[in-house]
Amino acid sequence: MTTASDIRAKTPDELKALLVDLRKEQFNLRFQRATGQQENTSRVRAVRRDIARVKTILAERARTAEKG
Repeated sequence: MTTASDIRAKTPDELKALLVDLRKEQFNLRFQRATGQQENTSRVRAVRRDIARVKTILAERARTAEKG
């Protein structure tokens, strides 16, 4: 799990790459759950929340860039 302060320290390009990685992990976890191979069920929730954190920070930065 990443903290918001860790995420805020990254550049927008790093955030977009992190978002892609998290979505891939989310897909793999979903696939594992469907096939009954998942061991750490709490990771699904943590990844989902990390994705939300990254998207929120990207949206905040986009809003501040619009305002100037």
